[in-house]
Amino acid sequence: MTAVNTVLVAGAGLAGTGTAILLAACGVAVDLVEADAGISALGSGITLQGNALRVLRELGVWPAVRAEGYCFDSLGLRAPDGTVLAEFPDARTGGPDLPAALGMPRPALARILIDRARDAGVKLHFGRSVTGLGEDGAVTFSDGSTGRYDLVVGADGIRSTVRRLLGIQLETKPTGMGIWRAFGPRPASVTRTDLCYGGPCYIAGYCPTGEDSLYAYLVENAQDRGGLTPGERLATMRRLAAAYHGPWDEIRAALDDPGRIHYTRFETHVLPAPWHRGRVVLIGDAAHSCPPTLAQGGAQALEDAAVLAELLTTYDVVDERLWTAFADRRHARAEAVVDASNQLGRWLLDREPGDVPGLMHRIAELVSQPA
Repeated sequence: MTAVNTVLVAGAGLAGTGTAILLAACGVAVDLVEADAGISALGSGITLQGNALRVLRELGVWPAVRAEGYCFDSLGLRAPDGTVLAEFPDARTGGPDLPAALGMPRPALARILIDRARDAGVKLHFGRSVTGLGEDGAVTFSDGSTGRYDLVVGADGIRSTVRRLLGIQLETKPTGMGIWRAFGPRPASVTRTDLCYGGPCYIAGYCPTGEDSLYAYLVENAQDRGGLTPGERLATMRRLAAAYHGPWDEIRAALDDPGRIHYTRFETHVLPAPWHRGRVVLIGDAAHSCPPTLAQGGAQALEDAAVLAELLTTYDVVDERLWTAFADRRHARAEAVVDASNQLGRWLLDREPGDVPGLMHRIAELVSQPA
């Protein structure tokens, strides 16, 4: 017996699809609504640490993810001229039978999860969003339809509509950094993530996302880049990348498509516990968001999904015992990851050396334990 029979999940990102899949696999009737009209074929890449891969295996999609992504077990540090300064094994936070990390295109991961959700019996509704919430589980949608559910899961991102409808005042703060991302072909010299500190950017890095693809990124002071044309965005990223060599020379030469260049400013927040209000709970970026300095955003969203689904399918009723257990297992852990991700950024902004290896080791030890 499960604590819920009918669940609405708002948001088809990692947290939302993960929750939907796990609940539907246990016999819960799940509606998944997504404001976008469908899965975008555009986007850059994503780095998934071992603890994210552990959840993807639980979701039953690990073979498909492994086939479309690129696995690696080490991390490199380079100087701006391309010289390798250090290389060391990355922590296998998902356990010894999973790689330390995997890169893959975001659209490919989204497609795999949506296909799995459909196969699990989740009812998918693209182009539909939540516009009203009632205390009794009643929901109004953007197309005028209504529904009633035992629980509503708000997994609709950093600008969560569900969070706003609940009247929760949460300030998402800029960190002072912005990131250029580009998706392109993978040179043979790129077989893992390498990071470069120095030059005109705080971080210059890349991650292989498949046999023939990678995404590369440059982290700078946050700026208003919204007024740039696609061509100007491409020219700006190429100019910044000109300071970096080694594999960057091949990466930069392949930067020729303005449509594959994206710029985002880092933002962060953590919703104080509890993350639920009555029959509604917030997870993923709706509850906590961190800059990608530790590449843990996706992993934390998936962990939210795994823990929430476990509790909903092992408890007999949704009550304070369940919500206390959820908060105990998720809030402090997610907050520690967010705080560490922000600390890395602050050290770079303040030009302070900081104990980066110590911080990364501490977080690796934390997330190596299942949530």
